[in-house]
Amino acid sequence: MKIFAKLIETKVNKGGGFFLLLDPDRADEKEILSRAEASEECGVDAILIGTSFMLNTSFHHTVKLVKEHTNLPVIIFPGGHGQISPHADAILFTSLISGRNSNYLIEEQVKGAPLVKRFNIEPISTGYMLIESGRMTSVQFISNTRPIPSNKPDIAAAHALAAQYFGMKMVFMEAGSGAENPVPDEMIRVVSEYVEIPLIVGGGLNSPEEAERKIASGASFVVVGDKFEKDGSMELLREFTEAVHVLKKELV
Repeated sequence: MKIFAKLIETKVNKGGGFFLLLDPDRADEKEILSRAEASEECGVDAILIGTSFMLNTSFHHTVKLVKEHTNLPVIIFPGGHGQISPHADAILFTSLISGRNSNYLIEEQVKGAPLVKRFNIEPISTGYMLIESGRMTSVQFISNTRPIPSNKPDIAAAHALAAQYFGMKMVFMEAGSGAENPVPDEMIRVVSEYVEIPLIVGGGLNSPEEAERKIASGASFVVVGDKFEKDGSMELLREFTEAVHVLKKELV
């Protein structure tokens, strides 16, 4: 089964999916492997690997190690075409549709597409939207783009609909790593009711309760990474996944 189909199956069966983001620039190899190995036991549905600004020169090696230490889908969440590895199962083939910087709308994608084909990685086309979070984030600075104002759900909905009409499979609404404020629940609700494709929401989620609210508001999947760089406990990771798997909670 294709990775995208597995993700949709997860959403249907569990009510929501949880993605753990591993950033090679923000953790050493030992920490990354520890989180990867704990993920399956804690109920994580997929592992994302990527970074906004690649200081680590062993990206491919990191992806390979993670893949060797988990049975979960390993999906690249790239900051650029240099983060495409043959060892991954799939890649979020993102276009930064909230910005107007052509480099991240199409140029990096043109450079990366032949690598995705050569490595036979499953591309999951994704409209990537930065949402204002109260502070300058790494991805905002590196991409040189302005985020969508957090109090403008109509603008976010219009961008998401454009992604759907372009044929993209998902929309990723991102407040940014270490965001002061996560994507607002109301914005998620408006966008999820306006489009028919799944929503991924990430950035600034600091508690299982927050993650659960994003699913209740209409997100199909949530992404958390920065929180576990500060508190890498298996107990907290399990609390997040259980909060997101709302249908499984109802059966307990």
